[in-house]
Amino acid sequence: MRKISNEELNRPDLETFKEQEKNPIILVLDNLRSMHNVGSAFRTADAFAVEAVYLCGITAQPPHREIHKTALGATDSVEWKYFESTAKACSALKEAGYKIAAVEQADKSTSLETFQPKADEKLALVFGNEVFGVEENVVQSADLCLEIPQFGTKHSINVSVSMGVVLWDILSKLKFDSKA
Repeated sequence: MRKISNEELNRPDLETFKEQEKNPIILVLDNLRSMHNVGSAFRTADAFAVEAVYLCGITAQPPHREIHKTALGATDSVEWKYFESTAKACSALKEAGYKIAAVEQADKSTSLETFQPKADEKLALVFGNEVFGVEENVVQSADLCLEIPQFGTKHSINVSVSMGVVLWDILSKLKFDSKA
């Protein structure tokens, strides 16, 4: 066994990536404080070829050195848009036919392993502030809440890790599972 070189990975160049069909998912970042988490969101969005990243409230916007540090150029490949509030972003997404899924611990949340995405459904995944989570008004107006099962003593998972877990789960069900 050996590691594969970057050339052997056969990834598309920037222009080809921008033109290729994207997965019908938008990441909505609800007042993220850490620019490193924002950069990670872009890099994860690129890896999973999602449509866009929506930056809301206090979430920093590119270009910024601290975002670039973790995005590694993904701010150039992934479409993004800024909204003054997460509620406004979600409202616009609902009007555009997206199902809003807040990733949050809530009284009526759906455990991620039981969630079955639909192939013909567009999803907007809302990820919350590192301390306060997804805003309560956004949770209340969401179509559903997804919760990642946890087995340790901490109450949450880092938001950038959560993005990777949720995206992989949803896309693996859509792309590799015959139930979708």
